[in-house]
Amino acid sequence: METPKVVKKKLFSPIWLLPLVAIILGFWLGIKSIREAGIEVRIHFPSATGIDVGKTLVRYRGLTVGKVVDIGIDDELQGVNVDLKMDYRADPFLNEQTKFWLVTPKASITGVEGLDALFSGNYIAIQPGGGQSQFFFEAETDAPAMLPGSDGLVIELTADTLGSLNVGSQIFYRQIPVGKIISYHLEGSRQILLSAFIKTQYTHLVKTDSQFWNVSGLHINASLSGIEIKAESLSSILAGGLSFSSADGSKRAENGHSYRIYDSQALAQGGIEFTLTATQSNAASTGTAIVFRGINIGRITDTHLTDTGVEFTAKIDKEYAQLLSSTSHFWLEGADISLSGIKHAERLITGSIINFSPGSGEPKQQYPLLEIAPDQDAQSKLLLSLTAENNPGIGIGAEVRYKQLAIGKVNSVHLNQALTGVEYQIEIWPEFTNLVNTNSYFIPESALSIQVSLEGISVKTRDLSTLTKGAISLIQGSSRTVAKNHAQLALFLSTDAADDYFDRLNQFTLSLMSTDGAGLSSGSPVYYQKMQIGQVDKVNWNSTNENFDINISIRDQFKPLVKTNSVFWRNSAITVNASLSGIEIDVAPIQGALKGSITLGLLDDEDIGSQTHLYESKSLALAQAKPIKLTFPADVKLAAKAPIRYLGHKVGAVERVTLNKDLISVSIDAYLYGSYAQHFTQEDAEYFLVDAQISLAGIRAPETLITGPYIGVKPGVSTQMRTQFIGKVTPVIQAKKDWLQFTLEDTNLGSIKVGTPIVFRGIIIGAIDAYQLADTGNSVQMFAHIKGEYRHLVNQTSQFWDLSGIKIDVGFFSGAKIETGSLESILAGGVGVVTERQTMTSNMLTSDASFTLHKKLEAKWLTWAPVQLSQK
Repeated sequence: METPKVVKKKLFSPIWLLPLVAIILGFWLGIKSIREAGIEVRIHFPSATGIDVGKTLVRYRGLTVGKVVDIGIDDELQGVNVDLKMDYRADPFLNEQTKFWLVTPKASITGVEGLDALFSGNYIAIQPGGGQSQFFFEAETDAPAMLPGSDGLVIELTADTLGSLNVGSQIFYRQIPVGKIISYHLEGSRQILLSAFIKTQYTHLVKTDSQFWNVSGLHINASLSGIEIKAESLSSILAGGLSFSSADGSKRAENGHSYRIYDSQALAQGGIEFTLTATQSNAASTGTAIVFRGINIGRITDTHLTDTGVEFTAKIDKEYAQLLSSTSHFWLEGADISLSGIKHAERLITGSIINFSPGSGEPKQQYPLLEIAPDQDAQSKLLLSLTAENNPGIGIGAEVRYKQLAIGKVNSVHLNQALTGVEYQIEIWPEFTNLVNTNSYFIPESALSIQVSLEGISVKTRDLSTLTKGAISLIQGSSRTVAKNHAQLALFLSTDAADDYFDRLNQFTLSLMSTDGAGLSSGSPVYYQKMQIGQVDKVNWNSTNENFDINISIRDQFKPLVKTNSVFWRNSAITVNASLSGIEIDVAPIQGALKGSITLGLLDDEDIGSQTHLYESKSLALAQAKPIKLTFPADVKLAAKAPIRYLGHKVGAVERVTLNKDLISVSIDAYLYGSYAQHFTQEDAEYFLVDAQISLAGIRAPETLITGPYIGVKPGVSTQMRTQFIGKVTPVIQAKKDWLQFTLEDTNLGSIKVGTPIVFRGIIIGAIDAYQLADTGNSVQMFAHIKGEYRHLVNQTSQFWDLSGIKIDVGFFSGAKIETGSLESILAGGVGVVTERQTMTSNMLTSDASFTLHKKLEAKWLTWAPVQLSQK
């Protein structure tokens, strides 16, 4: 019998490893599945156009990193929310500064953007950024200026106008394209800021002192030596462009460096920049050459008005910069016509030049522009300018004296620019220059002086020179500082007048302009919150601008009240404001009611007021209204308070209508509300009467039958500003950019009027905008336009005829023929047009195109049927 074998039971069996491994593997797979499931991101877009669920992908540098899984309308109904499922590896890039935008193909004259989207479809691009982690983003409207991987230099450019430049316009260096314009926007209301990108391999060409200029289109320079035509490239002709130059050895520019865009290469050439000042522009303007010994060494690059005259920005080329010094002189010189002949005759056509003489010392930032050449020894003389209210008998050549000793002479005497006083240019001889101090002044000497007192009669006489030319005496003053060259000092009529002037030096003075005398006189008070802070010194008529200059003085302690947000208005003796809440009556102080008065008020701190204009009422002052003057024929039915409108919006109002002395015109004083004034005071802005016109074609401006006529305005594009305009009785048509404009001519106007339609095969494609007599008076010119979508229907082979009314042709053998258009053309008139050949580049209309308006349609025109009138 076999003995049983006893086996001990094992505590752990290997079979249990299988479920343990399965648990660990499942846990790992679960974690991996969760990790790689993707990240949910939401982006807010203005619209879902071009985005499809499940189709639109998210890409980064060509790599797909997510896709659109859902689209929904946001809670505020301001756009759509696009939900993305992003690759888990994109998690480090989803931060506050990360940007998303939709990439779609865009074609323009400068090239094609988003070309890959043309084949693969629209997609959402991502640009990673820093900051805290974030999963909700606002989509960008445009691609960022610097895309990932786009290494290069981004600079800023400023210009007054955009011109032909656009996004994508190229930037050239020696006619090699090195970059392009990537964006632009308005900076304030007067300047355009452009961003430009320079490719990496060309960034070393851009220096801190680089000069940029516009090379868009063709540049034509016509002179006596011939005609020169320049163009940078075909691309710059079509799409605009910039070019630049840089000096060797200059410091390389960094991202964000700012440059100015000049209009031409001549204005942009490097050099030292400074300012020339003059009381008036005379023969100098932008582009006027600066000449030294017959060689052009610089030019004027900019011109603008200042409170005291005209200021020119000028440049001297770098190779001549060492000639400029503190004692340099600049003066205008044109053609010299005399009995012996004409010197520099070419300047009669090319214009005057600015002559230059070097000096010594360090250069200055500002120089006066002289009207005549300086003396050869002007370096040692002290040249001064004196001002006086009127001329006390002082002539050119009169002596300047100190203690009856001649120390200089008067070089010129003339009225000031405003015609309100006299200006003298004098010279003090070198040995006496130290006698003239900064607070010195001058008084005239009398050839015969008689003083009567209780002690007797004193009679003093001077020499014959004083009797014939006059003379002035120097009063030194208490200052120890010697007056500088070209300093401006005063010529008082007497010692008493000088004493009175210096007594009032502790008052702050300024001049206000008003369209009338405003009931003011010398001594009229100036108030601030009904407290007198100053007075009116003088009221003068200014014939230059046909306004009143009102000089006022304000006590020194109230000087801080006159600042950028200050405004002035005249007070009425009694002001009544009536409304539903009651009647408010404001009575001026007794002195102000009797002599007239002015009030100084303050706008909000951020608003800009006017310290030179006297408003007619408090309401106009607080509205920052800008005064303008219009002239219309006397038969217009405009009245005070009539509005000035632009496209129906009120931008100003008529203040006063006055019949002129010629009895054929009226002057209209009006105001433009402050926020609109800058848009409607350009030199080429147009003002016109809007009144109801009733005709068979209907009623134009019917609202004026109830409200009365008003003034319409069309903004201009000029950079020059003015405040006086000649109004037009006929409405001004505001042309659109895509209109095709041309001229029709006929022996008489007939039934044609503004608005008469131009008809092609029964469809209205344009209209008559205006008409006038030709210069010869033998015909009528009608200015017409064709709408942009129909401009391909009209070319040089087109014929126009009058569709108006009913035309009857009676022949002895042929019988009677009656030709009529539509009922509308019978009643309101019309112009028909037919074209013989299809429109091509060779027969397109130019801006000065003109056609004869025929009386009737010729039979052969009915056979014209071009195969295709394709739009070019």
